[in-house]
Amino acid sequence: MFLRSNTRIKDGKEHRYYTVVESRRLQSGKVAQRQVLYLGEINDSQQAAWRKTLEVFDEEQDRFTALSLFPEDRPVPADAIDSVQVKLSEMKLERARPYGNCWLGCELWRQLQLDRFWSGKLPRGREGVAWPQVLELLVVNRLIDPGSEFHLHRQWFDHSAMDVLLGQDFAVAEKDRLYRCLDRVLEHKQDLFVHLQQRWKDLFDAEFDLLLYDLTSTYVEGEAEQNPKARYGYSRDQRPDCKQVVIALIVTPAGLPLAYEVMAGNTSEKTTLRGFLDRIESLYGKARRVWLMDRGIPTEALLREMRTTRQETFYLVGTSRSKIREYEKQWLELPWQKVRESVEVKLFARDGELYVLAKSEGRQAKEMAMRRKKLARLLRKLRAMRRSCPKRDRLLMRVGAAKTDAGRAFGFVKINLPRADQEVTKETFTFQLDKAKLTEAEQRDGHYLLRTNLVAEDPAVLWDRYVQLTQIEAAFKCLKSDLGIRPIHHQLERRVDAHILVAFLAYCLTVTLRHRLRMHAPGLTPRAVLEKLAGIQMLDVSFPTTDGRRLIMPRYTEPSQEQALLLHHLSLALPQQPPPRITMAASTVPSPQLKM
Repeated sequence: MFLRSNTRIKDGKEHRYYTVVESRRLQSGKVAQRQVLYLGEINDSQQAAWRKTLEVFDEEQDRFTALSLFPEDRPVPADAIDSVQVKLSEMKLERARPYGNCWLGCELWRQLQLDRFWSGKLPRGREGVAWPQVLELLVVNRLIDPGSEFHLHRQWFDHSAMDVLLGQDFAVAEKDRLYRCLDRVLEHKQDLFVHLQQRWKDLFDAEFDLLLYDLTSTYVEGEAEQNPKARYGYSRDQRPDCKQVVIALIVTPAGLPLAYEVMAGNTSEKTTLRGFLDRIESLYGKARRVWLMDRGIPTEALLREMRTTRQETFYLVGTSRSKIREYEKQWLELPWQKVRESVEVKLFARDGELYVLAKSEGRQAKEMAMRRKKLARLLRKLRAMRRSCPKRDRLLMRVGAAKTDAGRAFGFVKINLPRADQEVTKETFTFQLDKAKLTEAEQRDGHYLLRTNLVAEDPAVLWDRYVQLTQIEAAFKCLKSDLGIRPIHHQLERRVDAHILVAFLAYCLTVTLRHRLRMHAPGLTPRAVLEKLAGIQMLDVSFPTTDGRRLIMPRYTEPSQEQALLLHHLSLALPQQPPPRITMAASTVPSPQLKM
């Protein structure tokens, strides 16, 4: 890279503009040049009326001041008071770090007006850094590069452009400050839900008459003895060896989160719904709402209560396949109704409820393929065991591991194990596929039994609503995979709850970006956009001055054609370049530099 001067005659005056240019050698042997940074104009003119001034932050005086910049090869006019000469030949490019993804995270934060919300909830005291800025740093870090607060403190902050975006130095990322911020946010969680609901309405014209409700778990590291919520329970993360907490979440069919709650790790699904029904009514008032849930969450008693005493509360819930067998005679006599190209339904009313038996050809083929894949893998393992396990004890251990891996598919294989006094041979260890049981199961694949108290609803609408339950599964996947909510390393209850709140806020930023992409760039995912914009880098362009100081100009790189097109589609514009700053003397600590 090198510094290029461009001369332009404007209004009869000569102006010089400076840019940082990168040279690239092409496969043809030619050299192509690309403008990386635009630095602007540095004064050449000797007339005061023509001079250009620049707002520069003076670190010695701790305030902004207007300075006229002159190159060292031009004399400073005698009447130029606030001026400084810079040594252009000694330019350095320092601290290259991602800017575009951090800026996008902060932009999404502002679009949700979370800066205003938290400024009202976390007023500034005697602290040197405002708490809303600390929380914004935690959430943007969780969105881009999820990790611990210690990782943010030790590495991520210095390798990001958050110092420029927040207008703060390393003080905002002090370890104790990050932890103290977590202790301040939990009491405002309910107000946050109300604020977000209004923002979803304003931004996306969201409706809240259909709510998706489900639970998941996330495990904690260590014993968590100071967290009464950390308990052993049914682990959806396949980590029964770890204590966990349970998270109940409510989202709209569009994936917009409305509320969540953190409960003890041994909480039963059937005990959670009633509290959420009351909580949503207390937060947002009574209204006509349809609750969409998976089977196992509501109890029969609560469903009966929703049908009889909660007049404006409706439900659509999956039901176990045992109900299909229970009413099998009634189903056989009813005709199939086609509601979609590959979906057919049968309707059966009973005790104020409408049962919908749905059959999906696509889902049937998928379930059959998944089962057959597991069965094929299981049979290969069993054949290998018969060849390589001469001892019965070792065989039993490997069969147990294969059973865990195969899951329900294991029940379709009949296995005869050798007795305790027998060797493992083809005669003593036999297995075969239960074809009759497999055929019966495949006939039931792709069938769903739904029940609802919306007895007058169109079955096609009911089916469309039920398949939207995948939205909440996608929310859990995003929280666990993209936002790194697990494992939780905090040991205190309030810190665990605050950690989940930060992840919830990061998910709100993600879903806001996803909705913008649906409208303007539907082929992209939020993660892909963040990775693309990370290519817009922030650099510190450093010049020594003739009076022994150093002028530092933070500049983000010019967006590539692809990045500029993406910003155009999202109707986003990068902000103005940050103001320069001038230091008392050149830093004695070596900084990473880019070779020119």
